Amino acid sequence: MTSLRIEQIPVLRDNYVYLLRDEQEGACAAVDPSLATPVLTALARLGWRLTHVLNTHHHHDHTGGNLELKQATGCTIVGHRRDAARIPGIDLAVDDGGEVALGGVRAQVMDVSGHTLGHIAYWFASEQALFCGDTLFSLGCGRLFEGTPALMWASLKKLRALPNETRVYCGHEYTESNARFALTLDAHNPVLLRRAAEVQGLREGGLPTVPSLLASEKAANPFLRADDPGLLAAARLDGLDPVAAFAEIRRRKDVF
Repeated sequence: MTSLRIEQIPVLRDNYVYLLRDEQEGACAAVDPSLATPVLTALARLGWRLTHVLNTHHHHDHTGGNLELKQATGCTIVGHRRDAARIPGIDLAVDDGGEVALGGVRAQVMDVSGHTLGHIAYWFASEQALFCGDTLFSLGCGRLFEGTPALMWASLKKLRALPNETRVYCGHEYTESNARFALTLDAHNPVLLRRAAEVQGLREGGLPTVPSLLASEKAANPFLRADDPGLLAAARLDGLDPVAAFAEIRRRKDVF
């Protein structure tokens, strides 16, 4: 039985901040708080006390609320050791393979660099919940601002290896646009077609498309399938190795 309650807070144009609370012990984290005020408002509404901030990477739309939240609550700010100089207010620097305790619930730290260097994901195995920032999106992945295609592909393969039941909590609501692009590569994929229709319905109803299920991402997200012969044939990428295929898919998305 899960003890982690998750609240999803839409902020800015298309960001998500997540509040996680261990219901047994009361520890509470904000994942990638771009703004402090919506987080403080949600905390007051829920009657929760913030104990941690979990940052996936240094970009301001994921860390902009750090210092105000720390001043207001005294919370502990967590980020990658490699990125410590760029995480405002960092208290706890973690490495790939390490753990972060949120009360009685533990998250494994995974280095998933590529979008940036020093990007991490938090994998709560007991809760089947993954907080992956801007590395993996529903039906997409992050732009390569600092990493190489080889590095990003290696990171995505790490995430792809997690259990199918994993719920993917990513940093942005990009799924509708990602679906349109994915269909240009793989127009006859039945899983993708079902997901695209579902996404359209959710967005027309003003509802989020996140979290998604990793099983669906493995079957429909082209960025997780750069070694899938079916996708390579459909996208006219036959003969390319996975890194080259991934790089070309990412290039096409960048100009989509």
